[in-house]
Amino acid sequence: MRPTAQFFTYMFSCLLLAAVLAVPLLHGGLIDEDPQRVLGRLAQVLMLLGLWPFLRWLKLADRAALGFDRPRYQLRLALIQGWLLGTLMMAMIVALLLYSGARVFASWEPGWLFDLTKTALRGLIAGLLIALLEETFFRGALFTAIRRQGSLLQAAGWSAALYAMVHFMKPRELPDGMAADLAGSAWMVGSVFIGLADWRHLDSLVALWLAGVLLALLRARSGGIALGIGLHAGWVFVIQTSRRLTDGVDGANWAWLAGAYDGVIGWLAAAVLLLLIGLERLTAKRPREPKPQI
Repeated sequence: MRPTAQFFTYMFSCLLLAAVLAVPLLHGGLIDEDPQRVLGRLAQVLMLLGLWPFLRWLKLADRAALGFDRPRYQLRLALIQGWLLGTLMMAMIVALLLYSGARVFASWEPGWLFDLTKTALRGLIAGLLIALLEETFFRGALFTAIRRQGSLLQAAGWSAALYAMVHFMKPRELPDGMAADLAGSAWMVGSVFIGLADWRHLDSLVALWLAGVLLALLRARSGGIALGIGLHAGWVFVIQTSRRLTDGVDGANWAWLAGAYDGVIGWLAAAVLLLLIGLERLTAKRPREPKPQI
């Protein structure tokens, strides 16, 4: 789909520009961080700075296209409902992983309650920010761009594909002995595709694609992205909090249910998401066919 290619080109162009700008920052000693982290964060900043002009160029810079064309009270209500549903859904997945032995409760040290509270607050804030940005970009702008030219299933499938892919497209650490110069930046840019080729991430890749499809279908069903933002934020909240409370068990019989990407999103989550997508499709309203004339 052409809109998907345009959005991918925009993101990759920001990464290329970040690779060039990162070199003087790293060599000038202005930032004392790992090169791959500097490159990744700089690319994210460039994407945010250029997002509005990019959306204006594609004629997507309005509330309707981005999925916010609803009264504020409806947006707030949908956000809260989505967060509660997302939290419940992901909590059930984590509970099943604990029951299967794929994850176990971590040992609690002194001060664990304070640490857990900080983790929960961080997960709540991070979930809302991540969900707002990703849903606006993928289920708002990209979904609308594809939907203008194609069907609902095309918009859901292609927007979900790019959404799932970018989770694994991250710069890798420079090999030993390689300097963080222009050649090193070029190597890090090329390394972003390594994660996509790692078959250990297949379960998480499928689960994230299904999550994107479900969020896109809910966007079409509800007429906006507030419900999806809440659902997405609830997922992030539970995942980040559960990773503080529990540990993965690699040698467990059912360890394959949990994804290698974050220890939670794997084949079990994929099965739950597939079931929810099926229920959504079964309950979706179909346009009435005209009665045959006698």
